Amino acid sequence: MKIIVGLGNPGVQYAGSRHNTGFSMLYQLADFYGIEMKTKEHKGITGKGMIAGEKVMLLMPQTFMNLSGESVSELMNFYKCTPEDLIIIYDDIDLDVGKLRIRNRGSAGGHNGIKNIIAHIGTNQFDRIRVGVGHKPEGWDLADYVLGHFSKEDMELMHAAGEKVIKAVELIVTEDCGAAMNRFNAN
Repeated sequence: MKIIVGLGNPGVQYAGSRHNTGFSMLYQLADFYGIEMKTKEHKGITGKGMIAGEKVMLLMPQTFMNLSGESVSELMNFYKCTPEDLIIIYDDIDLDVGKLRIRNRGSAGGHNGIKNIIAHIGTNQFDRIRVGVGHKPEGWDLADYVLGHFSKEDMELMHAAGEKVIKAVELIVTEDCGAAMNRFNAN
């Protein structure tokens, strides 16, 4: 079983923010595959379903971004999953809006949610899909930028990114991370 995690912050004040891109992508994925996100367990909201004939568990940690590893590690331990079963979807300010960067390992790159997951599961060897939210404008505070919202034009790019995330997740589930990297990292 694959555990697919979208990172974000709980609460209506954060809904639709750049930092909640992982949640937004997970909702789009869940909607596409008809997976209901309604079960509260392991400090998160989960939904079980199938993607391309494979069992999956979708997770939105409700611990706030900086403590995402608590929810992820609890769910992994409960279902006896390994880091190889994990796919994390999250925002990246170093990528243009809507661009994807897929990797199967690496550093946190300054992302506190990823940093906390690495600390809790003890490795950086897991699949991740970074979704570009655009570069912070000069003079802006980073927190203000990532907690801000997309323009109408950028929302359209993010919806298209969600469609690419759906295909990338399916490739990771049915083949491997390398197949998704080859298809989407060049774009």
